Amino acid sequence: MSSTVELTKENFDQTVTENEFVLIDFWASWCGPCRSFAPVYEKAAEDNPDLVFGKVDTEAQPELAAAFGIQSIPTLMIVRDQVAVFAQPGALPEAALTDVIGQARKLDMDEVRKAVAEQQAQGQGQTGPDGQ
Repeated sequence: MSSTVELTKENFDQTVTENEFVLIDFWASWCGPCRSFAPVYEKAAEDNPDLVFGKVDTEAQPELAAAFGIQSIPTLMIVRDQVAVFAQPGALPEAALTDVIGQARKLDMDEVRKAVAEQQAQGQGQTGPDGQ
């Protein structure tokens, strides 16, 4: 029994909305690094039963891949409270994946939301974080 959820454009929004912590593995069957990352991801899913581990087949779901600007696969994304808090291409070794999950668990989502709101309030066209 797989611990991961196949995400499609039909169930993606609902999954991300209804779960406060969702990991997403963007992958494709022809991608060697994706295949080597799959068992690492499955094991992390088994080790973290309270979190949702989703997989997006970029071949079957090109709209989802495009919506997130996925350039290379595998790409791991972590969404908390509907905010993408982590996105990184490349197959992570088990220790790195465990570390990333631990860091994402510790995030203060109030701080993250505040930062996102500030970024949105500043609007576009700013060159640096302080508007210089």
